[in-house]
Amino acid sequence: MTIAAVSDNLTQSERKLAATLLSNYPFKGLLNIQELAEEAGVSAASISRFTTKLGLDGYADMQRKLVEELRRGDVSPVDLHERNTRIRGSFLAGFLARAAAQIESSGDAITDSQFERITALLSNPRRQVFAMGGRISDTIARHLTFHLAQSREGIAHIARDPEAWPASLLRMKPGDVVFMVDFRRYEPSLERLAQAMITKRVKIVLLTDSWISPIKGSAAEVLAVPIETGTIWDSYAAALAIVEAIVARIAELTWDQTRDRIEMWDATRALTMETKT
Repeated sequence: MTIAAVSDNLTQSERKLAATLLSNYPFKGLLNIQELAEEAGVSAASISRFTTKLGLDGYADMQRKLVEELRRGDVSPVDLHERNTRIRGSFLAGFLARAAAQIESSGDAITDSQFERITALLSNPRRQVFAMGGRISDTIARHLTFHLAQSREGIAHIARDPEAWPASLLRMKPGDVVFMVDFRRYEPSLERLAQAMITKRVKIVLLTDSWISPIKGSAAEVLAVPIETGTIWDSYAAALAIVEAIVARIAELTWDQTRDRIEMWDATRALTMETKT
């Protein structure tokens, strides 16, 4: 379900309800209807009208769909293989077509204003930027830090080893930014680390999937991108495209500094590389 699709047609009470649901999605939607009504400051009737606008058959139907989303957030490749939709004809062409559709649809989930807020955060030289990801998704975080380090100082990748985490936490200052990547089969250790980071008063930017990592509860910004391909493996093509758009935008925003830094970077590489004869 998507609240954003009906946002223009919501009443003031329904907007309050939407904000409450999104403050800890999807878990707020698993409260009983009276608890949710009390927390949002609306009536049970408002909740019923809200679910109708979402195209659902009442609050119980919404909760069933939320439970389905949670279950889909913890499926294994074996589960995916059992229910996938086979690619007909050329597998390569079919897979690339699905990946391209993912990239195109990811633009619907991220507004221009949110994108600009995030690039402004990451390009601010007064803020250190840390990045890390999950078992596989850490490659996305590394891609971000590699490119950002060529645009500005103060960029650090947080190692996957939990023994290294205290050193990173001790370096963090209020206002710093932590870019976290967490896709389904979410890692509880990353959620606990995010909660510890909040005590440092940092801003967490979360890149996740449509079912949304539990880290959302600690995040200032959430980028939710599609990852399903209908095959045994999820695809991070859309996530990588978003990260590449971020680093390209930052390079444009800070072009004078980026150009000078790249020139110094290349000069340093030339000095340290072995001379081949």
